[in-house]
Amino acid sequence: MFYVVSKIFWALANPLSLAVLLLIAGLIAALAGWRRSAGTATAAAAMILLLGGWTTTGALVLQPLEDRFQRPGALPDTVTGIVVLGGGFEGGVNRVRGGYELNRGGDRFVETAILARRLPEAKILISGGSGALRLKGEGDADTAPRLLQALGVDPQRLILENQSRNTYENAQFSLRLADPQPGERWLLVTSAFHMPRAMGLFRQAGFAVIPWPVDYRTSGLETPGLAQDNPIDSLHNMVIAVREWIGLAAYRLAGWTDALLPAPRQDEMAERG
Repeated sequence: MFYVVSKIFWALANPLSLAVLLLIAGLIAALAGWRRSAGTATAAAAMILLLGGWTTTGALVLQPLEDRFQRPGALPDTVTGIVVLGGGFEGGVNRVRGGYELNRGGDRFVETAILARRLPEAKILISGGSGALRLKGEGDADTAPRLLQALGVDPQRLILENQSRNTYENAQFSLRLADPQPGERWLLVTSAFHMPRAMGLFRQAGFAVIPWPVDYRTSGLETPGLAQDNPIDSLHNMVIAVREWIGLAAYRLAGWTDALLPAPRQDEMAERG
């Protein structure tokens, strides 16, 4: 139920969807003769689009998420395995055409391939089914083996978890498959903006992991003002930021994390070696 409700809620709360809904509401209000309501709805839609597309608002809201967990300066001496969360492939395209078309989150799997070469003994757990409610797509755990094998990764090293639909299920199902033992060290690879939520969920599940963030969307140097990026990318940053902060709040309210914005812990810092 949570999964379905969250998908429906986000379809409406997405800043782009919200702007369109406000424009439609403004048009209906104008046709009905409610001039003040029409003006308010239209102005709100314009504000969302202007702030998202032509200012640094999205980047500034993303920065605290991307800066929360820093990548270790060096790999630990021994790494048992690497957990990479799905979200890096074009599932709808790959389901029809095959191959391994990457999306903006594809850095997750590029970095995993690099780590696989640096850590030849480490297991690689790929966690990600199809999280789409309507569009039928191939889960990342089904697509990733084709890419990783093409890049020279031994398929015997792969552990595939292709049932999860969200990050909560990523953590729960990965724990069952990895069955981590005391003293083992596992890396968690996901987008930097997504790392706080992922770390909170893996902690709550009882799966100790070392954060290895990738796929940064900001430089960290942005200041309030006009966007220096193109409007589409700037608006996309706002969409990602709003989704992630809503996800953090929802997961905290559900009791799936122990903090609204999980922070690095001393024991994890010590594990970095």
